[in-house]
Amino acid sequence: MVSITDLHKKFNKNTVLNGINLDINKSGIIAVLGPNGSGKTTLIKCILGMVIPNKGTIHVLGTNIKKNANYKHQIDYLPQIANFPNNLKVKELITMIKDLRKPTSQDANLITLFKLEPFLNKKLGTLSGGTKQKVNIVLAFMFDSPLIILDEPTTGLDPISLIGLKNLIQTEKTKGKTILITSHIMSFVEEVSDQIVFLLEGKIYFNGTINQLKLKTNQPDFENAIASVLSNNYA
Repeated sequence: MVSITDLHKKFNKNTVLNGINLDINKSGIIAVLGPNGSGKTTLIKCILGMVIPNKGTIHVLGTNIKKNANYKHQIDYLPQIANFPNNLKVKELITMIKDLRKPTSQDANLITLFKLEPFLNKKLGTLSGGTKQKVNIVLAFMFDSPLIILDEPTTGLDPISLIGLKNLIQTEKTKGKTILITSHIMSFVEEVSDQIVFLLEGKIYFNGTINQLKLKTNQPDFENAIASVLSNNYA
């Protein structure tokens, strides 16, 4: 699904990714974790073709992304911050994205799931942050792509919407999809993830299951395991 070899990225003199090697060959939910500045967002943006690495190769769905941009049509992406046009209505934005990508009827189910019907005729600039995030989720999930990338998907969600998101992610997993998630909410990560990839200073510190990380750090729970990693590397 995703194969990354010797990936390097610098911004001026700041090394952000320093020799990343990662293979994701099966479906499931993979959380990409790490402290601020560890390279999570840069790694995601390299996979999406939004950031050009200085060195290394990325294959997505068997395609070298440097040579062919068509792979992007097989990815659904939820950005951490969605900069919507304030003057557009919600339904106009959804229609515009469908026109740009491909026909789909899944948006109707998602609108119902996140109770967005009362907001369809409202302009995006008038919505709360949580409601904008629900619109963001609809746009990310309304196309049936094999790879889904979610950058901080829980931001601003109320408890009911969060449950809806968790169920949606699990449903997509059962379809054999690969879902990459970044999140600072450890309880959410622990609940949904099959695998975690932990970045530190631009390198992969750990790649495996949560139970394997707990064994490696000799900690009884996930949060303490993460704390142990950070304290041992930043003490």
